[in-house]
Amino acid sequence: MPRSSNSVASHARRKKILKQTKGNFHARANVYTVAKNTLEKGMTYAYNDRKDKKRSYRVLWIQRINAAARAYGMTYSQFIGKLAKNNVGLNRKVLADLAMNNPKAFETVIKSLK
Repeated sequence: MPRSSNSVASHARRKKILKQTKGNFHARANVYTVAKNTLEKGMTYAYNDRKDKKRSYRVLWIQRINAAARAYGMTYSQFIGKLAKNNVGLNRKVLADLAMNNPKAFETVIKSLK
């Protein structure tokens, strides 16, 4: 019995990878073996950076909350400690948004803790 190669599936697989590397430079876009390596590395970076984005946003929120809290004579750690003690259910994202866009509301949060 002759060997079956299933060229339809293998061609589709190669085409899919080359489509994903569209926009890369020279061989990275049109040589399958090089494009495959490029794509794998790019996907790894994409996965890692989705995690890093969460970290960097949290750092940004903390800096904004700290700056706003210090304007009212309180450090970040004191502020977060009092939030936890008083069972205030606002997360850092919301607090940073209040500090940036609605300082009056942030001030009421600070006053409710003092």
